[in-house]
Amino acid sequence: MKFGKNICILNVGGTKYAFTREVIKDFPLRRVSRLHSCSSEKEVLEVCDDYDQERNEFFFDRHSEAFVFIMLYVRSGKLRFVPQMCELSFYNEMIYWGLESSHLEFCCQRRLEDRMSDTYTYVSEEDLKAEVESRGEEDQVTRLASESGNARWLERMRRTFEEPASSLAAQILASVSVVFVIMSMVILCASTLPDWDTAKNNTVEEHRIIEAVCIGWFTAECIVRFIVSRDKSLTGENPQLQRAGVTLRVLRMMRIFWLIKLARHFLGLQTLGLTLRRCYREMVMLMVFVCVAMAIFSALAQLLEHGLDLETSNEDYASIPAACWWVIISMTTVGYGDMYPITIPGRVLGGVCVVSGIVLLALPITFIYHSFVQCYHELKFRSARCVRSLSSEFLN
Repeated sequence: MKFGKNICILNVGGTKYAFTREVIKDFPLRRVSRLHSCSSEKEVLEVCDDYDQERNEFFFDRHSEAFVFIMLYVRSGKLRFVPQMCELSFYNEMIYWGLESSHLEFCCQRRLEDRMSDTYTYVSEEDLKAEVESRGEEDQVTRLASESGNARWLERMRRTFEEPASSLAAQILASVSVVFVIMSMVILCASTLPDWDTAKNNTVEEHRIIEAVCIGWFTAECIVRFIVSRDKSLTGENPQLQRAGVTLRVLRMMRIFWLIKLARHFLGLQTLGLTLRRCYREMVMLMVFVCVAMAIFSALAQLLEHGLDLETSNEDYASIPAACWWVIISMTTVGYGDMYPITIPGRVLGGVCVVSGIVLLALPITFIYHSFVQCYHELKFRSARCVRSLSSEFLN
């Protein structure tokens, strides 16, 4: 720095910090250290938002509280999120000052990864250019300018097929896709009715035309999605299906999985999928509870019903794996009645098994419920924002 006083003042959102030139030169934050190499006021204004030459004060219009936590990282070497602040907003502050996600503590890194995987924010080209200019990152502008038109077209096509609320064309395409899915499911369900063969013989041409149109639409959609997808992965065929008839029946029944496509169009299904993805730890914990209880109760049930008295033994509990089925339907309070204990100790064990199942299944439900409510509100807010954007686009 070939101008100004020896003491430099950093004004970040109204909070001031004073440093010497030597400290600025080796400052851990890349944006601050760039001030030392500036030789004119024009270069300084490319790094900060404003500069007062009389007081040698550099002004940054950034989040002051976030910078406090970033300064704690400079002093102690530990970087954590600001309480009650969005992880993505704090991550933007980190990028502005020259930090990366690897500088965060491990727990905060996981929070950031979960947040980034759960939230998708579309940034238009104009918004991206404005953000880049505000950050003063000329290399990003160059990279944006050199982006090929083909890549932008593929990205636009991908958003049209994957995000029904992104544009009017995507909404129309989604509606047509839903119609084909429902039509295919209705035909698939009707084909299992006893009177279907008779009706099919009378109107064979109509049925063939409808199935051909549905299959053609699904095939074309799969091809286009594969072309515009970011991650293209291929799966091989199952070598166990040797008979052609079995293969065709399995492939026909696979059409039922097209119902999963409806998750892109209905908020409830999106909420369910997002909740399961966020609560996988609680789901694993729930499965561990059930498996441990199933192992204990199945062993005790086999012993009490079959192992102690061989003369009056219950053959339904001849083995521990057989008793596992009774345990799982008892813990979930389904109670099919296909097998049940006949001895008094076995019935007492059955009661304990039912009560234990109620308690164990209820423990993680609270976490899953709160996550479901949070996911619902987030998706509802995101959907409302997309609808407002789509309305503005339609009016324009």
